[in-house]
Amino acid sequence: MTHVSIRDLTKTYAGAAQPSVDRLSLEIPSGELTALLGPSGCGKTTTMKMIAGLLEPTSGAIDFDGRSILRDKPESRGVVMVFQNYLLFPYMSVADNVGFGLRMRGLPKAEIAARVSEMLALVRLPDLGRRRPADLSGGQQQRVALARALIVRPKVLLLDEPLSNLDAHLRLEMRDLIRSLQKDLRITTIFVTHDQEEAVVLADRVALILDGRLRQYDRADLFYRRPRDEAVARFFGGQNFVRGEVRGETFEGPLGRLALPPGLTDGHALLTIRPEAIRLGPGPNALEAQVVDRIYLGTQTRLRLRIGEVPLEAVVSPDAAEGVEPGGTMTVHLPPGALWAMGEGP
Repeated sequence: MTHVSIRDLTKTYAGAAQPSVDRLSLEIPSGELTALLGPSGCGKTTTMKMIAGLLEPTSGAIDFDGRSILRDKPESRGVVMVFQNYLLFPYMSVADNVGFGLRMRGLPKAEIAARVSEMLALVRLPDLGRRRPADLSGGQQQRVALARALIVRPKVLLLDEPLSNLDAHLRLEMRDLIRSLQKDLRITTIFVTHDQEEAVVLADRVALILDGRLRQYDRADLFYRRPRDEAVARFFGGQNFVRGEVRGETFEGPLGRLALPPGLTDGHALLTIRPEAIRLGPGPNALEAQVVDRIYLGTQTRLRLRIGEVPLEAVVSPDAAEGVEPGGTMTVHLPPGALWAMGEGP
């Protein structure tokens, strides 16, 4: 297991006005799975390529277990990268693809055969070793690429959008497999994704990168419950924001006085609550809301509400929304523990 330390990592391409990656710092604990999350062009794949040695940083440091790897050649770093288009050798069998890295290392044929068989069993393809990549489904090709990476026992595994080319069913299947293998093998793993759900389900920690800068690095659940700022909250689906003032355990603003959880900092703040945290009916922080719209989403119903001049959105079960009609009014409440206030300065 390898601890990865990234400090002030910066990459500015020739002729670019702004860096693609701007002073990125991360501490990735040994054996954990970390997601680099962000929209296209935010710098996450550039970061991964610098770790792999495929790009040279403009400045900054990358250490494995306290030792700089920046002078090491890509093949000497103990890093393996799985690309989103798999890059399997079409003229080789599945078994030969998986064993390719071991052959390049000159291992005996018997050992290669044994390890290939073991790895194909781990990725749940025990009987497909003689097939060619063209005979496999997209999900099976992804498993072969993963097996080829894992068989060389890398210090760090890099996954570039590993599920992006798969349909919904295969994404769920591969998501479970990646998480299971990573937990069993305890290889430090970094994967790039633009999908919030994918990051939350797979990762121990998530690094959200926007415009080349790290905006928040935390456990996945904290992005929903404790976002650092409005941009982070919106990226994770936040819809409800109210400006006002935190005073002790009270928020004062256009919704009146609301009870807050303890521990928030006094001052000007932006209050947020997840749509799914708003409750219908009386309770703490009860408010009378006008129903603007009701949108049925299958397993959920989205309610667009207005309280005075403040728009709010609530997501509830279809059963809970039964009888709620646009143009009507209803009581909702905002549980204090679900409220979060982000400081905005004076």
